[in-house]
Amino acid sequence: MSYKIGVDGGGTKTECVVVDLAGHLVASHVGPGCNPSVIGPERATSLSTGLLEEMRGRATAHFSQTHGHAADPASLISTTLLCMAGHRSFWQDLARNLRGFGRVTTTGDSRPVLELATAGAPGVVLHAGTGSFVAGRAPDGSLHYAGGLGWRFGDPGSAYDIGRRAVTRGLLELQGWAPPSPLGAAVRRHAEVAADADAGDVTRSFYQHPDPNRHVAAFAPSVLALAADGVEPARDAVRESAGGLCDLAVAMAEKLFPADQLAGLHAGLSGPILTQPFVHQALAARASFALVPVAGSPIDGVRRLLAAG
Repeated sequence: MSYKIGVDGGGTKTECVVVDLAGHLVASHVGPGCNPSVIGPERATSLSTGLLEEMRGRATAHFSQTHGHAADPASLISTTLLCMAGHRSFWQDLARNLRGFGRVTTTGDSRPVLELATAGAPGVVLHAGTGSFVAGRAPDGSLHYAGGLGWRFGDPGSAYDIGRRAVTRGLLELQGWAPPSPLGAAVRRHAEVAADADAGDVTRSFYQHPDPNRHVAAFAPSVLALAADGVEPARDAVRESAGGLCDLAVAMAEKLFPADQLAGLHAGLSGPILTQPFVHQALAARASFALVPVAGSPIDGVRRLLAAG
């Protein structure tokens, strides 16, 4: 018996699975994010190889329990698939140096999401989590990627971009330059300052936070909850942010597909932000093709790719 290892590595978390050759799940594990652009190449190498060794250990244990005797761990893994965020050459170099993990292949973290959205057919997918991207498969089978530039350069529709827009609006409310709404009070609460703190106190709290980017992104769930309750400034922040990602997807689709194919295009929405009912509705009115929420998580897409390979 041999096993396959699949990894979905992002900036926030790294999900790993071990499956047998029939595709049955043997083990799974969730670790911290491993994007080398976020945590640095040394930490990304240490973290990812440690997780791979952990999963190989679980495959070894499963073999022993199933067969009643030990096996050489290095001979048990036939295939390892790394679907990773960050610079492609970093992961290709790491893959070349791995030993005892069978045939190791690498691809971007967008590939599993695209697989879930289109089941291998031509189409596009919009994904938003901590970051965001658009991925597409053209009629000729070629793969395409747009966005995913990180918090410093945009990532429309992402938790960070939504949080940033909402904090900006909340601060303007606290300064008195925008009509008051529940968003201003929510920004105060997230900043963990006094209930009567002014905009300067709130701003200082964000700038002095030890991990300000994650802190801003962590505000997105509160913004989505306010938006779902009908708070218009929160809705505006989400719609404007997600709308930028939708426009990018429309531009990709119109470039890759003939106009007469757009109406029937496979187009998916992935992640808890874009699949919110009011976000889905807003994007549906903006796109030139139907958008369908994607069922499953990226690691499910990794399992599909492992089964296809």
